[in-house]
Amino acid sequence: MDTAEFQLEDGSFVPEHFHVTEVGQSNKHFIDCGGVTRTENRVNFQLWNADDYEHRLKPAKLLHIIELSEKTLHIGDYEIEVEYQSSTIGKYGLDFNGKHFIMTNKTTACLAEDACGIPSRLTVVEATANSCTPGSGCC
Repeated sequence: MDTAEFQLEDGSFVPEHFHVTEVGQSNKHFIDCGGVTRTENRVNFQLWNADDYEHRLKPAKLLHIIELSEKTLHIGDYEIEVEYQSSTIGKYGLDFNGKHFIMTNKTTACLAEDACGIPSRLTVVEATANSCTPGSGCC
């Protein structure tokens, strides 16, 4: 492999002249809408494009950046989140298909569905399967 390539799920690629501008560990301590305190730890990896079109990040250099970050910051074995700017800063998961890295789409979710009145997926499926009628209270 001569270059490190990052592909978005829509099939487009991060331009070849990207830079890795940050590698770090993010620790999030928060309370969800159900009142449960939670923590999340992630490795943050930021990609950025500049106007230096001749820049190419070789896999060996990328590996060096990662190893230095792990050693210096004492980064744990956490999920990787990639930040990349398109029309706004996007956050992506990361996968590898054997040839290049795939930046996977992330979604938001309610972590306390049972505590804030969100019907379970099973209830919605059952209601749809039983064909809801107006006024029955299932819709």
